[in-house]
Amino acid sequence: MKMTTFAAIDIGAYEVVMKVFEISAKKGMREIDCIRRRTDLGADTYGLGYMSYEKTEDLCNILSEYRKIMEGYRVDVYRACGKSALRETSNILLVLEQIKSKTGLKVDIFSNSEHRFISYKSIAFQDDLFRKMIEKPTAIVDVGEGSMQISLFNKECLVTTQNIRLGTMRIREKLSSVEEKTTDLVGMIEELVSNELYTFRKLYMKEKELKNLIILGTFLPRIMNQVSRDHDDSYVISRDRLLAAFEQWKYQDPEELAELFGFSADVAELLYQSMIVYQSMIRGLEVEEIWAPPLSVCEGLAYEYAEQNHYLKNPHNFENDILAAGKNIAKRYMCNTSHAAAVSSFALTLFDGLKPVSDMGKRERLLLHLACLLHSCGKYISMSYSAESAYNIIVSTEIIGLSHAEREIVANVAKFNTMPFPDYKELAATLDRWEYLVVAKLTAILRIANEVDRGHKQRVGTIKTTLKKDVLTVTADSAQNITLEIGMMAGKKQFFENVFGVRLEIRQKKR
Repeated sequence: MKMTTFAAIDIGAYEVVMKVFEISAKKGMREIDCIRRRTDLGADTYGLGYMSYEKTEDLCNILSEYRKIMEGYRVDVYRACGKSALRETSNILLVLEQIKSKTGLKVDIFSNSEHRFISYKSIAFQDDLFRKMIEKPTAIVDVGEGSMQISLFNKECLVTTQNIRLGTMRIREKLSSVEEKTTDLVGMIEELVSNELYTFRKLYMKEKELKNLIILGTFLPRIMNQVSRDHDDSYVISRDRLLAAFEQWKYQDPEELAELFGFSADVAELLYQSMIVYQSMIRGLEVEEIWAPPLSVCEGLAYEYAEQNHYLKNPHNFENDILAAGKNIAKRYMCNTSHAAAVSSFALTLFDGLKPVSDMGKRERLLLHLACLLHSCGKYISMSYSAESAYNIIVSTEIIGLSHAEREIVANVAKFNTMPFPDYKELAATLDRWEYLVVAKLTAILRIANEVDRGHKQRVGTIKTTLKKDVLTVTADSAQNITLEIGMMAGKKQFFENVFGVRLEIRQKKR
């Protein structure tokens, strides 16, 4: 039986955590060690905007220690990730270079959506309780050091996900200049969080009532454990019971609270402010039950590795979440859903027919599907400049599960569906060469698929493709006059043929 030892390193704003796991297909995943080291990276990033020499040296020393521990465990595979505390520092390239030269470790810098998706994966692997929760309207709130992510589910589908730049350490840095001038720090934190949640509710919840809240955060699982020591499931608790406990504790001394919950004194202030954030959030979202699983990015990294290498199978379909989010964005910007569905069907049929010559896989197919759903969203902003508007909407809207680079691909495909396709040098600032080629291929497919339903009347029922000797034959099944559609497709042939190196023939099959 093959057993893999996997190490996950999470570089956060106030601590660096390494967890070591044993993973096998027969026994699943088991945590065998967890090491935490305190380092206040967030004070530099959120306060100064860059990482000082002292903080960089401290981080390198911690990672060197972790490397020795990994050698002791004979770790087969590791993955180290940096989140907002590294991502937002202005000298990130220099910091990464020093880490590599001094420790030999490679650190991946996650975009916000990649970070949240990894955390979300760790919850989704807790199959039974997760599935039971999201059957009802549920919010997942991932409270990080730099920001919090709110994702709304309804009937097991992801409705929207939004990032609010109010994390525990960012709040501390924002209030550091006024902390000594006020006696009501609690009220100030509550006001900051409440204002953001009010805007979120107005824009994205409207009349929806939430039933459940799933919170990811460093401190809350241990707090809830203290609240319900006599409860069967210490990580699920009613809203009223948790709020009553917060009300009892929020005016206590932070050091006393840290001792009560089993945290070291150096995180007492952060723990205290986090409690106020949790309380404000629970009140603002008006839920009934709260679940705070003791999970982190480390578990998410380990689960992702296990899934990719076929040790474990995730019971939740993340692709459906991504597409559900795309459909909700399309709905928000009043896209023609019938046309988008038709274009998606045609584009995916073309994609599958081009597999022998396209060098693209399942992930690119998903990006094409999203581009089809969202290609016309820019018309909500401007009918005259809809392509540029579509690009701006897509690249600015987080879709949990997509990296920033993937959003760039989708946004550019939507943009160049109607605009002239540029040379690589014009897009080199945002796309590497492989990404540029993917944009070209997906744009060529979308242009043809869009013209099949040019009149937005769904006159073509289905299309079939046949690839023989560098000729792709597209047969449109329709009993109606589709002269317009065939004529418009012919106008897009040259770009398609240049991109894929095949000749395109278009035919109609009459019923």
